[in-house]
Amino acid sequence: MADADRLVLGPGCAVPLGELQWRFSRSSGPGGQHANTTDTRVEVIFDVAASPSLRPRHRQRLVEALGPVVRVACSDERSQARNRAMALERLQHRLAEALRVRPTRRATRPTPGSRQRRLDAKARRAETKRLRRRSPTDDG
Repeated sequence: MADADRLVLGPGCAVPLGELQWRFSRSSGPGGQHANTTDTRVEVIFDVAASPSLRPRHRQRLVEALGPVVRVACSDERSQARNRAMALERLQHRLAEALRVRPTRRATRPTPGSRQRRLDAKARRAETKRLRRRSPTDDG
């Protein structure tokens, strides 16, 4: 979610929009003459490694997950303004997702039911293969 002047990545973590670099270029795709004459493709660049607004642990996490520079391009719409909004939203989502701490998996044991289902499947497969074998009395 973007405020008026900053990109909010999570609780206590936001990036001022002034730290983002914008590039505009001609877009491919629909639009005809309009697309051939206006710079509707948007690329937003965020230099994570050089950002003074990020805490060191957030910066380290983002660099490990996404690299020192994050780029997002958008040319889906015919309007530069809509492409800007979509690119900003995609950047925010990508950064927030990289900052999210995933819970560690706790090892669990297979349930008795799942063990039984696995053994049943193995037995069915073994039976199928046994039936495909040639019997010693076949003349083949």
